[in-house]
Amino acid sequence: MRVTAVRTTRAPAWQWAGCAALVLLGAVIPVLRFLVFWPMDQWQVDVEVYRQAGVSILIGRPIYDAMTEAPQLLPFTYPPFAALLAIPLALLPFGLVGWLWTALQIAATTAIVWYAGYRLIHRGGSAQPLVLGLLAAPMFWLHPVGDGIRFGQVNAFIVLAALMDLRRPRPRVLSGVAPGVLVGLAMAIKLTPGVFVVHYVINRRWREAGTAIATAAIAWLAAFVAIPSASLAFWGGALQDPARLGPNMGTSNQSIRGVLMRVGPSGGAGVALWLVLIALVGWFGFRLARRAWLRGDTVTEVAAVGLLACLLSPVAWIHHFHWIVVAILAILGADPLRDRRRLVAALVITVWFVCRLPWWGISWIAHDWPPILVGRILQNADLAGALLALWLLAWASAREPRDAEADAVARAGERSAAPGKVERRAASEAG
Repeated sequence: MRVTAVRTTRAPAWQWAGCAALVLLGAVIPVLRFLVFWPMDQWQVDVEVYRQAGVSILIGRPIYDAMTEAPQLLPFTYPPFAALLAIPLALLPFGLVGWLWTALQIAATTAIVWYAGYRLIHRGGSAQPLVLGLLAAPMFWLHPVGDGIRFGQVNAFIVLAALMDLRRPRPRVLSGVAPGVLVGLAMAIKLTPGVFVVHYVINRRWREAGTAIATAAIAWLAAFVAIPSASLAFWGGALQDPARLGPNMGTSNQSIRGVLMRVGPSGGAGVALWLVLIALVGWFGFRLARRAWLRGDTVTEVAAVGLLACLLSPVAWIHHFHWIVVAILAILGADPLRDRRRLVAALVITVWFVCRLPWWGISWIAHDWPPILVGRILQNADLAGALLALWLLAWASAREPRDAEADAVARAGERSAAPGKVERRAASEAG
């Protein structure tokens, strides 16, 4: 076993100020575009949905019958526990909620970069804040992240919860929280993180699976006690209606099913093809996640399972692909300059998702430019990019064994050991 002595280095305050400036510089483009210059009738439409759910509870209105104001007319689609969490939003003016939610999304995305890129960031020594800022700034230009800011979405918080729960070494702030709790809470708010429970079960990680399921069940039971009629409405009907989510055939649905609905066969043949494809992608992705977990590469593990949550779901809007932030940092690894092919691969995925290729495809098709096949390919490019990212995760994960020195630096940077203490990578941390 390799042993490395590492000392904790405290970054000067000006570097944290520089980090904040870099993050704000990166976020200013989507913030100006979607909060300052965006039409008010489309402003923060999803956070308006959350807030209206809280309002419905306070005034006794049926949660799943209520709609936001025209022209959006959007229903609440999340479990009742999420509606309970939205009550504080109902106590504040909508304009203030939109700006606060955006600030929280920016903070959550920066935290995702910190936790997913910890091995690379902590190589920066006393310059860690600047490295964090440089890595975080371009993430706000990614199509899924920008759309999350545009709509006022919840995905940044879901990704952060799963990443903090599964990543090893475990964040110090979670020292008293059992593994699986954050995944369970995320699943109680939005059902798609349940794919992590499938991952746990496949790998016989019964304790984590049980903890996640129990946490979600307790949250759902609490919601049933607090708002029984809403719980019955969700589990007894709203959950089975995919049309509540919006037009499944629309370009924004970049799941395998969404793409097949646009370009694949219809009827039973389309369903059969979808089942075959999700079986193949699921086999590849869960196998990759298992290999990453066994090798202790928990960032790749989270990225792979998170992408599966989008690819295998019947509906995956573009902003659901917030997991691509984790995937980019997993592909970069601890030292991309040592193997510049990893740097190139990460840049390819970054540029791919910065370019908003599906909307290029919509313009191509709308103008009837030949060949129309190019427009169709571009229209479905985020699915292709997610599949490419999944393959690159497998490629990058296999390139080298886990870097014990980088792990030691990461632990020291998180102050999990006293300055000067010798760090050891325990084999048990792979789980």
